[in-house]
Amino acid sequence: MTVLLRILGGAVTGHCRSSVQPLSKVMTFDPKTRDTFDRHPLASGNERLILDIIRRYGPISRASITGHTDLTQQSVHRLVDGLLERSLLQTGAPIKGTRGQPSPTIELVPEAAYSLGISINTDSAVICIADFRCDIVVEEKLEMLPGDHELTLEALSLALERLLGQYNISREKLIGLGFSMSGFFISQDRVFNAPEPLRDWSLKNLRPVLEDRFRLPVWLENNATTGAIGESLCGVGSWCQTFAYLSFNYGFGGGLILGGQPFHGFYGNAGEFSGIYNPDESPKRPALQYLIETLQKNGVEIYSIEALYRQFDPTWPGVEEWLVRTMPQVDRLVASLIAVIDPQAIVFGGQVPRKLGQMMIERVHMPSEREHRYGVGPQEAKLVLSETKGDPSAIGAALLPLRIRSFH
Repeated sequence: MTVLLRILGGAVTGHCRSSVQPLSKVMTFDPKTRDTFDRHPLASGNERLILDIIRRYGPISRASITGHTDLTQQSVHRLVDGLLERSLLQTGAPIKGTRGQPSPTIELVPEAAYSLGISINTDSAVICIADFRCDIVVEEKLEMLPGDHELTLEALSLALERLLGQYNISREKLIGLGFSMSGFFISQDRVFNAPEPLRDWSLKNLRPVLEDRFRLPVWLENNATTGAIGESLCGVGSWCQTFAYLSFNYGFGGGLILGGQPFHGFYGNAGEFSGIYNPDESPKRPALQYLIETLQKNGVEIYSIEALYRQFDPTWPGVEEWLVRTMPQVDRLVASLIAVIDPQAIVFGGQVPRKLGQMMIERVHMPSEREHRYGVGPQEAKLVLSETKGDPSAIGAALLPLRIRSFH
């Protein structure tokens, strides 16, 4: 029997309601994944609301949960009791310092379920497992180039079995796979058009391939959007609900978090920032492949994005040349995002070395530096480095199934 699941939009970033319309699609999963849904039924809308409040603020008292919702106290208690019975929640120690007889706190059961994430970059493959509390249990980068998709999936499958045993996680506790890759989507089946080093992954319907390999329901997203989702959950999302995420990788793209929700656009390609540049400008856009080319021309032996990230030296010959050529394109994008979206922050992330990201931020010419009427300009976005510890794309990929099935 075919399993149908309507994907509900929104990242696990809070319980606030957003006017942004999420990307909604009906996904059809192979019957071999049916048992996963039988073991882990989809939470209702109100249950996801309660679970996400507890994720954000827990351990938390029942009375405090009610204060974060529009529900009655009786409804909250009923929902909490049902989630306790399903072993998704557990009671914890009472909060100290309260008057009267303090009641137990409510918290998520971290081992109630786990979620798998896989992120494919041009020169790396990352596997990540998150628990039900949305904490990352393990993140591992495979020591291989992912050019051949069959060999890479075989290596990832073996890594998964090893990690499940190493961390004593039952395979039956996995609720799904979030898969992300560099590139953009070209069809409603979410087929990737990936950069040249990932040609073997491109123009293929990967969902059935991944479902057959991992025996899990699969959600597909591009790396820049999962990077934004990871950032919203484990980085600047702790203080910022509306931001643009710039993903500097072999290519260049991004993601948008608006009002706490990931914004996908009508065709799923919102955040393809490279599209604002014409063909003549394309080699000047802030894609790290062009920085590597410039460094090599100047005698610096760097041949991969991973090596660039690990070994970056701001004094290398060629760095200044690349910045001079590239920053006008970054300035235009920052000004466009501020004018169109009015974000609270613009995050410099992806695989950009932190020192290089800081150099870029310091050189951005903000629109407020122009002359304004009466000498007063508007408030503008704060430019910040990514605050995610780890690979934000892999983290966001791992949290996709949890977000869709269990959180608001």
